[in-house]
Amino acid sequence: MRAIILAGGKGTRLKPYTITLPKPLVPVGGELPILEIVIRQLKRAGFNHITIAVNHMAELVMAFFGDGSRWNTRIDYSIEESPLSTIGPLTLIRDLPPNFLVMNGDILCDLDYSDFYQHHVEQQNDLTVSVYRRKTTIDFGVITYDSNNIATAFIEKPVYNFDVSMGVYCLNRNVVDQLSKGTRYGFDDLMLDGIRNGQRIRVRPFQGFWLDLGRPEDFDLANEKYEQLKERIGLVK
Repeated sequence: MRAIILAGGKGTRLKPYTITLPKPLVPVGGELPILEIVIRQLKRAGFNHITIAVNHMAELVMAFFGDGSRWNTRIDYSIEESPLSTIGPLTLIRDLPPNFLVMNGDILCDLDYSDFYQHHVEQQNDLTVSVYRRKTTIDFGVITYDSNNIATAFIEKPVYNFDVSMGVYCLNRNVVDQLSKGTRYGFDDLMLDGIRNGQRIRVRPFQGFWLDLGRPEDFDLANEKYEQLKERIGLVK
């Protein structure tokens, strides 16, 4: 099985951690780099070929992970000369298999990546997106009113629930083959164009543990709870 890890971002939201290190190499809990945790999980799930899409401080990422032999897997790289967003880097990879996993390199979760991949293949989807229910609180009193500016409702600090993309998805190669090579193209473009063109896009809700470590508050939480999280994400038995 093949996995593509997107690790070319500048990690702007995680400054000052990312001033001297690329985000994939920032350690969680003062122990393992974010990206090493992801690679260990993918290897354990049966992914034996991992391609890392790099751009910012690419030489440091490539020097650290090398050819993957330290983790008994094959690692190679797709190097962006200019930022191509989330999906654009896939167009630079010439040997994509019929189906493959794509994920951001700053995800900490206990998703069964193998099961997710097999579900995508069995369903014959063009795109399968793992989604997570996220609660968002508006820290203000929200007022609604009519066309005459007459107040019609008031809610103090309302809470909304949304199903958000986890930054983990599976793709069929035909989707990438239709894109212009080396052109900036984001996940939002992929979703909007795919829905508009009637592609087979299926979501798969996930109810386990998930953090996007690109968010400072989630990164701080991961550091704070790291010892408790290690078993949950499979770093210790």
